[in-house]
Amino acid sequence: MAFPRSSSISFFTFLLFSVLINTAISSRVSSFIKLPTSVDESVSSSLESYCASWRLAVETDNAGKWKVVPSQCVSSLETYYDKGQFDKDYSVVAGYAYAYAKTITLKGDGKDAWVFDIDETLLSNLEYYKAHGYGGLFQWSEPYNSLAFNEWVLQGTAPGFAASLKLFNRLKKLGFALILLTGRDEVQRSVTEQNLLDAGYSGWEYLLLRGHQDQGKAAAQYKSEQRSRMVKEGYRLHGNTGDQWSDLQGFSVADRSFKVPNPMYYIA
Repeated sequence: MAFPRSSSISFFTFLLFSVLINTAISSRVSSFIKLPTSVDESVSSSLESYCASWRLAVETDNAGKWKVVPSQCVSSLETYYDKGQFDKDYSVVAGYAYAYAKTITLKGDGKDAWVFDIDETLLSNLEYYKAHGYGGLFQWSEPYNSLAFNEWVLQGTAPGFAASLKLFNRLKKLGFALILLTGRDEVQRSVTEQNLLDAGYSGWEYLLLRGHQDQGKAAAQYKSEQRSRMVKEGYRLHGNTGDQWSDLQGFSVADRSFKVPNPMYYIA
């Protein structure tokens, strides 16, 4: 079947126009959509993003009473500590705490106070939690064991944090009375004192530990009662630094509280 020449030209023109349009569209789409180079890269990036968001939810107390590190985030948690991001985060918090402390006019009567938690605030138990799988949901991890942790505490080898030691000494130099308030038991006083001294801390006013009457109390209740006791003794609690929200909340709270990072565990 033959076609008129004019029809052939029109068909050829339409075909050429279609090719040019499709090429332009494909080029435009490819400039907007960048496909991942591999499936593994996409999954890895997504997981890293999720774990960073999970840590944010933990630190802002939006995760609530969480129990374990998600198994898929254990590797990310190791990277967070090992590659220095934790130290940077802690340093930023400590910097804000010091900046605030410098704005306070102390009365000079020895009653202007700052409260510090100990574990994961002044002393690091990272090596213990590394050895026990960070409490993650994987085969070789272990649930929290108070007896095993007590054995670790009795070794008295927990190192201090560079950022907390710097803040501690700066506040001491400014003239604050430093009150150490920990969930450790009274029977651990001697080893705790020596561990703190070995890590570089000295010159605190009080070291408050759980006595027999405090056993079984929730952390927030126990620490609130101890702060209340300090207030009744005339101390003005200007600041409080801790790794758990239960270190900072409740009653008889400080004027300002500074939450340092701890994505390893939660204490109510």
